[in-house]
Amino acid sequence: MARIPRITNQQILEAARQVFLQQGFGASTLEIAHQAGISEASIFKRFSTKEELFFAAMGIPEKPQWVSELESLCGKGDLKENLIKVCLQIMEFHREVLPLIVMLRSRGNALPEFGGKEPRPMQDVKALTAFLEREINQDRLRPCDPQTVAHILLGSLMNYVFVEQISSQVSIPTTELPLNSGDRATEVSTFVQNLVDIVWQGIAPSQA
Repeated sequence: MARIPRITNQQILEAARQVFLQQGFGASTLEIAHQAGISEASIFKRFSTKEELFFAAMGIPEKPQWVSELESLCGKGDLKENLIKVCLQIMEFHREVLPLIVMLRSRGNALPEFGGKEPRPMQDVKALTAFLEREINQDRLRPCDPQTVAHILLGSLMNYVFVEQISSQVSIPTTELPLNSGDRATEVSTFVQNLVDIVWQGIAPSQA
């Protein structure tokens, strides 16, 4: 007897993504299972919660790569260069995630409740604040309020992505040619370096 093909996690995620994009987080896992051609129980053998399935399907990691990068960079190397590197990763993360969130919101689709957890933006602020605080304690930064610095950096980066996203939805006159990917990457890199340069003037250690 021919063996029944085993469905992959990726196939489940593709089915879940289609359903979530249409109905938001309120979609039932039973409907997702039907879309994927499997039982509902099979979904929860692969994904422990509906929230985990949602974020995986939408390509939104539970722990962004830049947060893990912070943990590995603390106390090491050139701090200013580390901040530029992390800010570029934060920018890239939000450029991938924000369009998905905006699209879901524009369709009136629900997003997961945080279930007592802090909203993701506040988790990000806390992660960056903790990193900056550790650097201050190692005398690699001038004593300052690390939470304020975290808000300045994250707020500026998120605002840049937000404006970029909104601008991309506005029709461009035919006389204005859009930037190619290389120009856009250079523009983003320049913005991040200038942002860190400005902030660095207020937080650089006295011996720098």
